[in-house]
Amino acid sequence: MSRQASGLRAWALQRISAAYLGLYLIYMLGHLSFNAPESFEAWRTYVADPGVSIGMLLFVVALLIHAWVGIRDVLIDYVHPIMARVTLLSLFAIGFVGCGLWFAKAIFLASVAA
Repeated sequence: MSRQASGLRAWALQRISAAYLGLYLIYMLGHLSFNAPESFEAWRTYVADPGVSIGMLLFVVALLIHAWVGIRDVLIDYVHPIMARVTLLSLFAIGFVGCGLWFAKAIFLASVAA
């Protein structure tokens, strides 16, 4: 794939993930403004709903994609030594994957316990 096509894909991923993040945040702010869970158990029950947990997982995936594209572009533009760039990209990738797995585990445990 050409560098130009890669840039277009990164641009599209950034815009699509930003749109989902914005819409999800508007939905959650509206929902929690009017139907805030009154206890931890009510919150756990709310999160255990398959639609909510899938929406939250998609939110985290979109957030990680959005962050990855942003940090990748910054590192490519401003870190010129290739080994430093590869090292930093690897560290960020490991961190993002770890965060995603941690969140998936939290959602899974909340769904099982409810």
